[in-house]
This record gives sequence, C-alpha cells and structure tokens, in this order.
Amino acid sequence: MALLVTLLCSLVASLLGGLYLVGAFRRRRPHEPPLDKGLIPWLGYALDFRKDSSEFLKRMQRKHGDIFTVLLGGYYFTFVMDPFCFGAIVKESRSKLDFEKFATELVLRVFGYQPITATHKIIQLSSTKHLMGDGLVVMTQAMMDNLKKLMLFRLNSGEGEQTWQEDGLFNYCYNIVFRAGYLALYGSEPYQGADNKEKANEHDRVQSDELFYEFRKYDRLFPRLAYAVLPPKDKIEAERLKRLFWRRLSVKRSRQKDNISRWVSDQEQFLAENGVPEYMRDRFMFLLLWASQGNTGPAAFWLLLYLMQHPEAMKAVKEEVDKVSRESGQQVKRGSPPINITKDMLNQTPVLDSALEETLRLTAAPILIRSVLQDMTLKTDKGTEYTLRSGDRVALFPHASVQMDPEIHPEPHQFKYDRFLNPDGTKKTFYKDGKKVKYFTMPWGAGTSICPGRFFASNEMKLFVFLMLSYYDLELLHGEEEVPPIDTSRWGFGMMQPVHDVRFRYRLRF
Repeated sequence: MALLVTLLCSLVASLLGGLYLVGAFRRRRPHEPPLDKGLIPWLGYALDFRKDSSEFLKRMQRKHGDIFTVLLGGYYFTFVMDPFCFGAIVKESRSKLDFEKFATELVLRVFGYQPITATHKIIQLSSTKHLMGDGLVVMTQAMMDNLKKLMLFRLNSGEGEQTWQEDGLFNYCYNIVFRAGYLALYGSEPYQGADNKEKANEHDRVQSDELFYEFRKYDRLFPRLAYAVLPPKDKIEAERLKRLFWRRLSVKRSRQKDNISRWVSDQEQFLAENGVPEYMRDRFMFLLLWASQGNTGPAAFWLLLYLMQHPEAMKAVKEEVDKVSRESGQQVKRGSPPINITKDMLNQTPVLDSALEETLRLTAAPILIRSVLQDMTLKTDKGTEYTLRSGDRVALFPHASVQMDPEIHPEPHQFKYDRFLNPDGTKKTFYKDGKKVKYFTMPWGAGTSICPGRFFASNEMKLFVFLMLSYYDLELLHGEEEVPPIDTSRWGFGMMQPVHDVRFRYRLRF
C-alpha cells in the first residue's frame, strides 16, 4: 500500500511538473498584457503563427488590443503593435531586453555557427568601417564592377542582345544580384596577364551561377529549418548544403581569391584573433553570405515588378536614371564603354529611393525579437503601464503594425512610387492620431539589431535597377498579370518571396 501511494504521488508530481513546464498554470498577473495561451499545451498558437504570422497577429490584435502575450512553442511572446511604443523597446538597455540570446539559438540551428561574445561587436565595427562612409564607396564600386561582369560582358559583341530574351523575373533578379554581391564580397578568380582576364571572368560567372543554384535550395528550406520542423529527408539535404557552403566559402579557399572584401577578411581575422577555430570561421562565412545576399535579390524583383506594373512610376524612375547618367558625362549607347555608376550618383536619385522604400514597405516583413532578462515596465504613449515578465520574449512586427496601417500610409496595399516624397522632392513626414510617427517603416530592423549592411544592400539593389533601366527595355509577358501572392511561410525572415515566378522579357535599348 505504501509503495502504491509513493508511486501515485510520484506520478502526480511528474504530471504537475509537466503541466508547469508546458505553461498550464501560468496566469496573467496584475498590470501584465492580456494573456492568450491557446488550447494546446506548450504549442499554444505555434501552428497558427507558422501558417500565417501576419493574419494571426492581426486576429490577436483585434481580440486583445495593441499589446498582448501569446504562447508559441513553449515560449511566451509579448507582441507590441503600437508604433508609439517602438522607441521604448528598441532603445531599452540590453540588461533588460537583449536580442543576442534569441539570435544565438537561431544562428546555431540554421548555420551551425556558435557565436562568441564578441561576434556582434565584430560585425558592427567591420560594417561601420567597410559598408558605410569611405568603405561604402569602395564596396559600391566592387558591386558595380561585378554587375558589369555578369550583365554587360557581351554588350558590344553583336551576339543578338537586341532580340527579346525571356526569363522568370524573380529568378533573373535574385540570380544576378546574389552573384554580383557574392563576387564583390568574397573575391574573384585570380589571373596573371590580360590574356587570362576573360578566362578568370568566365570562371567567376560559371562558379557563381553554380553557387546560386545551391543557395536557392538552402533558401527554400530556411523557414522550416529556422522553426526546426524539417522532415527527415529535408534535414539530410540541409546538412549536405551546409557542408557544401562551409567548404566552398572556407577560410582556405578565400585566401586563394583576389579582391576579397575587407568586410569579409577583417571579420575572419578578428574571429581568429579571438580564438575561434578555423572550422567555425568557415561556418561564419556562410552566415555572412546569407545575411548579406538572402534579401537583396528578392527585393530587386519586387521593385522591378512594381515598376513594370506602373508605367508612370517606370517613366519617372527611368527619366531620373537617364538624367543622372547624362550629368555624370556618360552615355548609354552602342559602341560606348559601359557606364560606371558611383556612390555619388546613387545619392542623386530621390525618386528611385522612394520607389525602393515603398517596395520595402510592402514586402519587407522582419519580426524583431528581444529576450526579457528581468521584470520591467513598458509605458504606452497613452500612459498605460504593462509589466513584462523575465524569461518572456518581446516582439515587433512592423509590417502589420505600421507599414500596412491605413492611417499612416493611406491605401496601404497600393504601390505609390512617390509615397515618401513631398511635392518639392523632400522626404515626407508621417502621422497617426495627429502625432508624428518616427518608426513608419522598419525593413532594416531598429536599435542595436538594425541591419549594419543596410546602406550597401540599398546600393546593391539601386545599382542593379539603374543598369536594367539604363540598358534594357523591359516587359511583362502577361501585362495584366497581378502581383503574385507571397509565400506566407517566410513571414518574419526579411524579404517576402512570391509563391510563383513572373515571366518577363528584355532587350537592349539601342
């Protein structure tokens, strides 16, 4: 009898402990946000969230208001949908809200890289030095040189580029921008003598195309890999691809390249000086590739698609591009050398800037996550105070909360290329409830986790579109085709991608 009682007590204790771990006993404390755990222990709303994060969060916002806590796969997330609270979140000290804990878990799962304490600082310092200011001038020129290597190498060869050529717009944009960015950052095939230059360039074109093909395979697996829900067959494929990239981007191979960027080489050197083993630095190289090139190609696709669907926008951007080229003393015509677009020229394109920002407003959808390290208070603009619990996570989803807010951006689902410009060409100010909104669009994140390579990424996209509009006539094969639906599995991971490609054709303008 005593043994039976002991067993029953142990069973009850185990059951209660399990229920505690899955959050069954959690209750909303005074001053905490509304709590919604869903019906499934531990999982909560994880399946709904992963199926369509945007629709789920909008539904929760309608049910609970602008600030609420939900259970997602064993973690409690407090989503803040009020843009006037964003500043308090992104500016809060890292002793209370820290993004590195969550990022470390994700990076290890997706890239196999185990960050050291100094990793974030190393990336920030190197990016400030080499992807901003004078460093940005150098990197913009490197991107320009490689875009010409991929796009314009047959320009005066008479190989029939004046005839229409067809492709999938997403595939074309992603392919070119990825490959040019990869060559600009990770270097090119070395050569000796002018006779071998074209052979080296052809090697770069072929090798970068092969790498893109493998990168797309990994990119398709990325969302499910990040959520740790890959089926066994895809897990094997993900591991194969990881090892391929660790090998192809390895430190040893990088040292054999010419023109490797200081952004890449300096970070690798800093990690080595901090005792990171070589195999782990190889993995870091893969992380840098995805971080730098995983979103620019898709963004370029959306921008060109919107321009082709809106003739008035295409006309305005084209006129600006042609004007900047003329004022630089360069001409786009047969027999002339390819134009060279500089950082200074890209600083003279407010219409293109607005069109790009509008594209990002519509299609950039990162989720900004912070870990709550200690109990803290969040005060709203209206004076309401909420207590955030230590161990929880705080998240912002700007796409739903500000970028598609009709009060901040009237007709938010419409592409308006000049939305971010006043009639005199200056930048527009945005309001909600009669108050100025500071965070009216957040494609690059904000605060300590803001994308350190955002200026180079913008220049990558602008260079590509500048060249496309300068040299080619562009047409959608099905002129009345609507914008393709987005792949909802990619909510939260940066740029959205279409569920299917869009066919287009292009030919030289002269």
